[in-house]
Amino acid sequence: MKDAIIFTQRGNNVKTGFDNNKYLTLQSQHIFERIAQFGDKLYLEFGGKLFDDYHASRVLPGFAPDSKLQMLLQLKDHAEIVIAINANHLHEKKMRSDLRIGYDEEVFRLIEEFTEIGLYVGSVVITQYTGQKEVKKFESKLKKKNISVYRHYTIEGYPTNTKKIISEKGFGKNDYIQTTRPLVVVTAPGPGSGKMATCLSQLYHENKHGVKAGYAKFETFPIWNLPLNHPVNIAYEAATADLNDVNMIDPFHLSAYNKITVNYNRDIEIFPVLQHMFEEIYGTSPYKSPTDMGVNMAGLCISDDEACRYASNQEIIRRYYATKTRYYKELCPEDELQKQELLLQQAHITTNDRPCVKAAFAKEKETKTYSGAIELDDGTIITGKTSDFMGPCSSIVINALKDLAHIDDEEVLIDAEAFGPIQMLKTNFLGSQNPRLHSNETLIALALSARTNKNAKKALEQLKSLDGTQAHITSRVSDVDLSIFRSLGIQVTYEEQKG
Repeated sequence: MKDAIIFTQRGNNVKTGFDNNKYLTLQSQHIFERIAQFGDKLYLEFGGKLFDDYHASRVLPGFAPDSKLQMLLQLKDHAEIVIAINANHLHEKKMRSDLRIGYDEEVFRLIEEFTEIGLYVGSVVITQYTGQKEVKKFESKLKKKNISVYRHYTIEGYPTNTKKIISEKGFGKNDYIQTTRPLVVVTAPGPGSGKMATCLSQLYHENKHGVKAGYAKFETFPIWNLPLNHPVNIAYEAATADLNDVNMIDPFHLSAYNKITVNYNRDIEIFPVLQHMFEEIYGTSPYKSPTDMGVNMAGLCISDDEACRYASNQEIIRRYYATKTRYYKELCPEDELQKQELLLQQAHITTNDRPCVKAAFAKEKETKTYSGAIELDDGTIITGKTSDFMGPCSSIVINALKDLAHIDDEEVLIDAEAFGPIQMLKTNFLGSQNPRLHSNETLIALALSARTNKNAKKALEQLKSLDGTQAHITSRVSDVDLSIFRSLGIQVTYEEQKG
């Protein structure tokens, strides 16, 4: 254990940069105002995640992951939820990266979560349906749970051919989603699910049925009243690099009001369609720009801009590493990685601006072996290296626990003799080529030691303190270690191409 050296760098806690209480108040007021603007029914597109919006909480420190949900609960007696899922995402078995579950599973999770807290899920709509075989199986599961299912189809020329879109050959082909409440919240398991198209299709059908319906958009990012190159907005591009979303100056808003606001390409592309639709239905459009469609008040609730800039830069780096890993696993094209590299340049940062990256490579240079570093909540950076017994993942976890429990680095928590039987089991019976203990095996050994070793027990009690910490490993990380880090709440980046 002595060869797992601790490097300590004391720093400041991550600062809160966002006033969540102010946000809840302002946002709720603004949504109520928008509902009052329309007559019979309002379709409210909810972008991003309703549950567990950890991207927002990472780039806006102080933002509660369930903020949007809390606002929705204030409207629950008047609202129903429609969940949209893209048929292509079912076909591709697209995963929600933070929870490691498929989009199909996420739909059922959302239904269960919504229902448990008293929100009414009216239906699920499958968008961009072209006969994907996975759809029927998915529909069958939903129907068994008494959830209504509808299909929306791809439309040739979407979103530019407005004449065809707003016709029986366009939106007219789509199923009309039966809704019963004045506020219809359209959400999804992830981006690119077709939420906006679902809303627009419903406006077309509602008009056919003699119902005056409106549309508004509730999406946190990009933040319309922050500069285009603000790290918070760049981080949004990094988070959606697989969709190739691009933040843009809203040309419609600039023309109408001579004010610069930020939106993204898909909203700007679709705006003429929405504007045309409103004009056909009502004779005039209530919106002059995509920015007008939104109800997002997040930009007015930033309390410390520097804190949000720093947090967002960290997120940009994490997203770069995530894409880099996907690229080396041949899960994304090279241009997606190139986009992430351009975003790093745009933000004027490098990977060394992630403190644990710089410390991990310094440790590797010092020890000439794969190493790691973990940044604790107070800014302390702990390093570890590959040893005869442990890889860098195990090493930094043990060393971090020592620091958190105020245990001297020289203190032995796990007797060296305890490693032998585990290593023999791995290599002789379980077919492992690597005798070193993964983090799960190390923690089991630590738990066993805790029965007789007071310091081991103290260290084990600090596991919860690792939640939210940042780590970097200078080599590839095994699925086992990734799973343990995920369970502990350690946000890790690593070098997939090494080791």
